[in-house]
This record gives sequence, structure tokens and C-alpha cells, in this order.
Amino acid sequence: MAPAMDGTHPKVMIAPPRLNLRRAASYQGEKGPKSSTSSRFNFNHLKFNSPPPSPGLPALVPRKRKSSSARARPSRVFKLLAWAAILATVLLLVKALIYGGRQIPVASWVFQDREEYETVQQDELPEAPAPIVVTDRRGKSKWTVSIPPESKFPLSMNEYSSLCAKCNEAAAHVKELHGKSQLPQQTPHDYYHEDPYFIDVRDAERKGLLPGLGGKANAQGGHLVGTGMADMETCSTSMTFVLESSDAGLGPTLMMLWTAYGLAQKENRAFFIEDSRWAYGQYADMFKSWPVQNCKPPPRHQMIPCPRNAKHLIVSAATASTTFGDSFMAEYEGYKSSGINQERGVYDLARTGYEALFHLNDDDRPYVTDRVKEIKKKAAVPQGNYNDGTIVGVHVRQGDLHPLEYQYNGAYVPLDQYAQRFQEIIEERHNHSTPLGGEDIIAKQYSFMVVASDNPDVYEADEFKNSPRAQELIKLAGKQHAESANIDRSMMRKFVDEAFGWEGGFFASMFWNLGRTTTHNEDGVEEKPDLPDEVSADAMRLRGLVGRAYTMDLAVLAEASDTVICTMSAMGCRLLAVMMGWDKAMAQENWVNIDGDYTWTGITLS
Repeated sequence: MAPAMDGTHPKVMIAPPRLNLRRAASYQGEKGPKSSTSSRFNFNHLKFNSPPPSPGLPALVPRKRKSSSARARPSRVFKLLAWAAILATVLLLVKALIYGGRQIPVASWVFQDREEYETVQQDELPEAPAPIVVTDRRGKSKWTVSIPPESKFPLSMNEYSSLCAKCNEAAAHVKELHGKSQLPQQTPHDYYHEDPYFIDVRDAERKGLLPGLGGKANAQGGHLVGTGMADMETCSTSMTFVLESSDAGLGPTLMMLWTAYGLAQKENRAFFIEDSRWAYGQYADMFKSWPVQNCKPPPRHQMIPCPRNAKHLIVSAATASTTFGDSFMAEYEGYKSSGINQERGVYDLARTGYEALFHLNDDDRPYVTDRVKEIKKKAAVPQGNYNDGTIVGVHVRQGDLHPLEYQYNGAYVPLDQYAQRFQEIIEERHNHSTPLGGEDIIAKQYSFMVVASDNPDVYEADEFKNSPRAQELIKLAGKQHAESANIDRSMMRKFVDEAFGWEGGFFASMFWNLGRTTTHNEDGVEEKPDLPDEVSADAMRLRGLVGRAYTMDLAVLAEASDTVICTMSAMGCRLLAVMMGWDKAMAQENWVNIDGDYTWTGITLS
């Protein structure tokens, strides 16, 4: 029996007598569960269909309506619209911060049954070179590239680079407008993929999408090499290589030039060279021009750097990643092949360019021919002996370029490594070269190294002091030699600028500062390269001499040597492999790299 409760229990509240404990209407007619295990047991009896009356509270009285003149509360729909507008504004601001200055202009054109187009108004076009998206009345979009006809040609390197980036954005934007998803960045397009939404500049002008010249004179500008007569027909397709680079070295430019020419031939494009801003002067000062094309170049504003399927393509160091990027390597590298054969496709392009373009000028070519004959004559053994001596060309690049091999990455490959490799080659070649398999001592005695280097001190090293230079027509002298040559002890000399020397090798800062006095470069800091029209005639002449010495060194080594030893980190080494030919350099393994276990590669993108 439960104990009786009294009002003094500390944990129990006694309901006041006026509290109505009647079951609420919501409980009427409900039956409790028969048992805790019954299937009818549920919690429905705990639900309130309507709230029970509050005990002891006054009856609810309807509130007075607010007068119609009172301000209405905004609806939920207007709130949602307001928030959406705020969100859209924030997104636009973020996009503007990220892509500021890179918006793709959108113009409209009208497509009719008879394929007539309405010309885009001039004031709708951007003032600077840029891709534009055009949309028809049905909402379908395409894109093209607009370069104002009066723009200076060629465009600057930054303009070309920026234009390529914007072309990629325009292509992706139009593809999204057509509901096509973008491929992952890791999967490059096929190299010869043609964008179905791109309209070439010439076609856009014919269809009225772009105004064209519109009676204005096209700003020709620049200096094109390989052009024919003005009355020739315009080329249907072309490639123009712009000889301009922020890299002071000549080697990377030559490799890219040769590869671009081979690519143009493979694609049946006419080929032109633009050299108005080349750091080494005019192309014809160093090389002979190849036969002129059988057509004339198009208007300059139709020459564009992107996309790849443009009819008139511009190629330069600034657009190298577009022309020679991942999709190019995927197209021309033989992934099914092994070893050096993987690079055969790229090598053949460069070889095609070398054979067509590497023709030295009328001053240097005769000298190189005579020099090669002189060197080969020195290796000829007396009549009655078995084999002539072996000529081993040695190319030593130092200066601001360091080896790929980790062991020497902070310095240079030691010179004794070249000499040691030379001895190994001679031993392999002549230890068993007589008809009876004996050692050919005479051939070993007539074997020697021919050396070419950017560092004049290399020629004085113990390893090479008895080895002839590749060429002696143009020498890069050291500071000590320059000072001694200028001294005339028989008379008093007035103060002159400090002599300039090439000790240590070729440095970009030294090249860009050729012709400048020391007062203009007191801190020794590399300055921004000047445009050719800002460089003095003497400075351009010195730069041209550096370039000519480099090309003659390569020519003599490639033509006179039986084997070449060099370092893969130097572009001159890779050029030598191309100049020697595939069979001699690769198949017969006469191109020897001593800079790590690397095989030949062509263009290197920074």
C-alpha cells in the first residue's frame, strides 16, 4: 500500500483544488493499451490533436486588425529575390577580381536563310587584340580573334602570351555555352583537333563577322624574310616564326626555329621569318635566305598565335607552350617505341629545319669549308697505314648554364671527364682496328680533339692546350687578352672604360650589356633586354659576332668530327646531334653525352 502523501513532501507538488484535471477533448474515445506487450501498444495516446484549454487563463480575444495605411511586411518571395541579388553581386565581384581585365567581349551577328551576316560594328570590338564571342539570333555562339588592323606588327611577347591564354578561355567559354563539358586538364586535346566553334579571322571577315580593313591601310610593320613579289596570291595557310626571345642564348631559338619549319612543311604551310626585334640583328646577317615562297603573306592582323587550327599561325618563344606543349609531344613522341627512338618524330622535324635553314652567310661558309678540310687533313695518316685518326669534337658550355647531373649541378662537368672519355673512344676505336684485329698505333697517334667553348680559359687548360679550336675567325677573348691587345707602351694612354672579357663563359647579363659602359651598369645587375631599335649599332655588331662565332663552332664540329662529346644540358649539344644526322649521331652512337644518363630531347619549355 502506497504511503499517503502530505503537503510537506519536498519533491512532490500538490495540485491546487481549482485545477481542472478533466481529460481534454483530444483524449476522448481513446483507449489505452491492454498491456505493455500488446500489439496495440503505441504512443498515439500521447499526441495532441488540439491543445488543451489553459486553466485559469482568460479566453482568447481576436486582435484588432492593423489599419490599411500601416506599412506591409515584405513577403518571403521578395526576401529570396533580395538574397539572390546579393549573392549574384558577390559572385560577379569575385569573378571581376580573379579575371579582371580578361573578360571575353561578346558581339552579336544575325544569321539568315541566305547565310548573310551583319557586320559587327567597330565600336563593339575591343581596342586591344583579344578573342571575341559572337552569338546568332538563335543563341548559338562561336568565337574568333580580333586584332585591330592598325596594330603594330609583330605584337609584343606579352601580348602574344596573353592572347594565347585568352583564346583558351574563349574556347572553354563557348564550349560551355553549347553544353559541352571541358576535358580534364590532365588530358590534352589531340594536337590536330579543330575547334568546331572557332571561325578563322579571314573567314570571319568574309562572312561579315569582323569589319576587316574597311578601307584602312593595314599596318604592315616588322620585317619578314622569305616573302615574294607583291602581286603574288595570298597564301592559303602559313606559319610565321618571330625571332624574339627573352633568352639571350642563340641555341634555344635555333632549335625552335628548325622545329617550327619542319612542322610547317608537314602541315603544308608557307613559312616566313620575322626578325625586326631579334637580339642578334637581321637573319640575313648570319644566314642566307632560303628560296622565297610562291605566295605572299596575309594581312598582318590575320596572323594569330592561337588556336592551332588557325590558317595563318604565329609561332615564337612567347607562344611555345601553345605550339610545342603537351599535345605536340603526345603527337610526335613515339610512345610505342623505346629508348632514343621515342624522339625520332621531333628529331626529324628539327632535321628538316636544319637542312633548309642552316646556310651560313657568304663570309662564314667558305671559312668553315676550308677549316673542315684543314682539320680532316691533319687526321689523315701516311699512305700504307690502315685507318685515319679519329677526330673527336668537344663542346664545353659553362657560363650561366650548369649540368643536369646532380653531382655537378652547382658547378660544371670537370674538364678531365672530357679528356677521359676521349681516351676511351680512341681505345675502343683502334685497339682492334687492323685487318688482323690488332692495335692501330698510327691511327691513335693521328687522333685528336677539336674544341669549342664559350669560356676562353678552356682552350688554355691542360686537357686541351694541344687541341685546335673549332674555328679561329671570331674568338671570344678573355679580359686579360683584351687588355694586353690594347696596350701600347710607347705612348701615354688616356683613361678608357674597363676592358670586357668572357672569362667563365657566356652569361645573359654580359650579352644584354654588350656595348654599354660600366657607368651604366655599376651594380652589375642584369637589366631588362632593350628592343633592337634602342640598341646602338656597335652593340648590335658585337651581338652579331657572338652569334656568328657560335654557329661556326657548331658547323665545324658537326662536319669535321667523327664523334662529338658534349653535355645534354647545353642546347648546342642537342643541335650538334641534329646536325650530325640520325644515323651517325644516334644509330652509330657517335653523339656522346657525359651529363648524366639522359637521351636526346629537342625544345625545352621553361
